Amino acid sequence: MMRAILVCCFSFISYTISAQEILDFETYMDWVRSYHPVAKQADVNLEFGKQELRAARGGFDPKIYTQRDRKRFNNSDYFDIQETGISIPTMGGVELKGLLEQNSGVFLNSERTVPAGGLFAAGASFNLGQGLIIDQRRAALRQAQIFREATVVERQLFLNDLYLDATDHYWKWASDYQNVKVFEEGYELAVQRFEMVRESFVQGDFPAIDTVEAYTQVQDRLFSLQSAQINFFKSTQMLNTFLWDENEEPVDLVEDVFPENVLDPFIVDYLPESLRGYVSMHPELRLTDFDIETLEVERRFKANLLLPVAKFNYNFLTETFSQAEVVPFLENNYKYGFTIATPLFLRKERGGLGVTRAKLSFKNYERDLKFLQLRNKLDAEIFNFETVGQQLVVFTNNVDGLQKLLDGEMMRFEVGESSLFLVNAREVSLISARVTLNNLAARRKIAYAKMLNAAGLGFEE
Repeated sequence: MMRAILVCCFSFISYTISAQEILDFETYMDWVRSYHPVAKQADVNLEFGKQELRAARGGFDPKIYTQRDRKRFNNSDYFDIQETGISIPTMGGVELKGLLEQNSGVFLNSERTVPAGGLFAAGASFNLGQGLIIDQRRAALRQAQIFREATVVERQLFLNDLYLDATDHYWKWASDYQNVKVFEEGYELAVQRFEMVRESFVQGDFPAIDTVEAYTQVQDRLFSLQSAQINFFKSTQMLNTFLWDENEEPVDLVEDVFPENVLDPFIVDYLPESLRGYVSMHPELRLTDFDIETLEVERRFKANLLLPVAKFNYNFLTETFSQAEVVPFLENNYKYGFTIATPLFLRKERGGLGVTRAKLSFKNYERDLKFLQLRNKLDAEIFNFETVGQQLVVFTNNVDGLQKLLDGEMMRFEVGESSLFLVNAREVSLISARVTLNNLAARRKIAYAKMLNAAGLGFEE
């Protein structure tokens, strides 16, 4: 009778957590994406690009100026020179300008003599050599535009890495929780068995050595349970680092919140073969492309510096802006001038261009290497994901087989053809296999996240 009762205790106890609150993976990831500081940093990163572009556009802001130079000595007004104007840079390299001169004085230079009401001038400055195709302002603007595009990609890179880290810690937390449940079942079973073996020994059904065997199993499984609880506590603390609320305050999980079952199937949104097409658009590779594009703008600007400085200035002069006084170009009431200059050897310009070309070559070689590394990394992660999936299938069958062996051993024990030692050995093997199965299930889900990260994917907008 006691043997039949003991056999019933070899079946694993079924635990339910219906009364517990489950933090499922999708809810957890939504929470991380919305409130985690790294996600906030990724969003703030866009502001760098916006402000850099704003600063570069400032190079084309109209400029209003006024200047005055006055001298009075021995009660005489030597001169009083005033000039107020506006200059407007344009994307075409032409600078528009307008000004008003109001000059007077006893000793005023004759070339500065203007009508009593002042002299208006309106004209433009044209670059015919350096600055015709590209200049410092236009180069800075284009590089700022590239930088703004790069901040968008950097943001995605931040989010991708956050997705991988958050996924890794969640499934480790989930597998540690399931392992705790397995060891709890094993421990409870060992305690019940020990009590029944001890009662059977008192009644003379079992020898004393069986009580020692049962007691050692209790101690061994208690140790395993405590180790699993330590691992689960650690993984819970690590998961807490990913949980923040809308007020940017960290959130700690309460004791009755647990993960979804790590053994539950999950949806594979991307086939491994299709991911290879994403490598060419990987954020790391795109950032290198932006570096190359920035250097290309710098190369064009440095090449433009090899041209001579050739600038032409023209100003139309008038006392008033009435239509009647408009005269043909270069016929009357005008002021113009030009500047032509170039270094004799251009060593500074040629050296600067050579450095930029060397940087471009260096960066292109770096891009080729990075593409190969990313492609090989993706192939490795695809292989890892597929192999772990195969291992999961193999070990699922192994657990089923060990369960059947335990059931068979219990049947033999029931009819007196087996021993408590053999049953315990079968049970220990099953517990170990179930723990391995939990860890494999977590590894496969983490491997999927690593595969997506290697392809340059992560949090989707």
